[in-house]
Amino acid sequence: MSTQEIDLAASAFWRLPDVERDAVFAVLRSEPAPRYFAGGSKVEWGLPSGQGFHALVSHADVVEATRRPEDFQSGQGAVSVMDLPVEFNEGFSSLLSMDGERHRRVRRIVTRAFAPRTLAKLSGTIDKVAAELVTAAVRRGEGDFVAEVAAPLPLRIICSMTGVPPSEYEFVFSRSSRILGAFDPEYAAGQPDVATNILTAGADLIQLIDDLVKQRETDPRDDLATTLIQAEIDGERLTRAEVASFFILLLVAGNETTRHAISNGLLLLQDNPDQRDVLLADYDRYGGTAAEEIVRLTSPTVWMRRTVSRDCSLNGSRYAEGDRLLLFYWSANRDEKVFADPSRFDVTRDPNPHVGYGAGGPHHCLGAFLARIELTAVFRELLRQAPGLQLAGEPERLASSFVNGYKRIGYRV
Repeated sequence: MSTQEIDLAASAFWRLPDVERDAVFAVLRSEPAPRYFAGGSKVEWGLPSGQGFHALVSHADVVEATRRPEDFQSGQGAVSVMDLPVEFNEGFSSLLSMDGERHRRVRRIVTRAFAPRTLAKLSGTIDKVAAELVTAAVRRGEGDFVAEVAAPLPLRIICSMTGVPPSEYEFVFSRSSRILGAFDPEYAAGQPDVATNILTAGADLIQLIDDLVKQRETDPRDDLATTLIQAEIDGERLTRAEVASFFILLLVAGNETTRHAISNGLLLLQDNPDQRDVLLADYDRYGGTAAEEIVRLTSPTVWMRRTVSRDCSLNGSRYAEGDRLLLFYWSANRDEKVFADPSRFDVTRDPNPHVGYGAGGPHHCLGAFLARIELTAVFRELLRQAPGLQLAGEPERLASSFVNGYKRIGYRV
C-alpha cells in the first residue's frame, strides 16, 4: 500500500478493524510529511469540498506541535475538523478550544482540584466505588460490562466532584454519550442531524448546570460547582457561560474517555492472557504501568485538531497560516521509533512516553491523574474478584473517528 491509496478522510476507513487501521498508519509513518487529506462529501467532518487537513502521525510531530501552542492553536476547533463559531467551540469544549491567556486563566481556577495531592484523597472513594461495581457485576453473573462497570465508575466520581446529585447520573450519561457519539446512528436516533443532536444534548446539560449553580450561590459546598462560581482571577469571576462550558467539558470528557479506556482494557486482557497472568502475580508492581499501557495502545481520544497561526516549519515540513492539522494520538502511540514492538500489549512497559493524555504543553489532560487512579482501581478489583471473567457475544463498537470506544461488551463470570 502506498500513501496515495490511503484516505483518512473517508468514513469507510474508520470502520476498519484496529489491525487494518494500524497497518495504514504504519505506512503513513514510513513516508515523509506532510500528508494531506481532502474532506468534503466523503467524510462526516462537514468540510466544504476541496478542503481538508494535514495528518500528523509520528510521535515526534505530535509532541512538537503540542508544545508550540503559539504556532499551532486550538481556538478554531480542537475537537472539530471544520471551523465552528467561537461561541460553539467554547460552549462545548471549553478549555480544549481556548488559547493563550484566556486558557491559562480558566485552567488555573480548577487546576488545584485535579492536582495529584488533592486527588490522592479521593483514592479511597474510588477504590470503594470500583469494588461495589465489580461485586454487583459478579453477583449478576452476566450482563453488559460497559453499562455496569466501565461507565458508572468515572461517571459517579466526576459527578460527585462537581456536585451533580446521584439522581442525575443517568441523565449526564445519556447526554454525554450523545455529544461524543453524535455520529453513531444509535445516539443520533430521533435527531434530524448531528449538529442538532449535539446542541440539544448540550442544552440539556446547560439547564442542569444552571440549576446547580443557582443552588450553590445560596448553598455553597465543598465541590467544583462552588469552586467555579466563587473563584476569582485578577478580580474577575467566570461568567455563567464559562461555568457552563467548563462543566460540560468535565462531565463529558471526565467520564467518557475513562469509560472507553476501561472497556478497551478489558478487551486487551481478554486477548492477552499472558499479560493478565503478570498482573495477577504482582498487581501492586504492575498495576500502574498496565494503566499507562492501556491508554497508549487504545488511545481513547484518537485525534485532536490544531490550526496553524502563521507560516512555519515543523520537523522540516512547511505549513501555512490557516492549515488544519490533526494530531493522531493513535498513530503516535504506535510509533516504531519510540516504542519497541508497538502493537504488543505489555503491562510491564517502562518507560512509556505515550501521548494518550496529550503530549505536555498547556493542553495536557487535566484529568490524567484521576484517570490513572480509576483505571488502577477497577482492574485491581476485576482481577481480584473475577479473574475468570469471559466475554459473551461480540462487543458493539462506537461509530466514531474521534473516540475509540465500545457501547456494549457482554460478559459472564
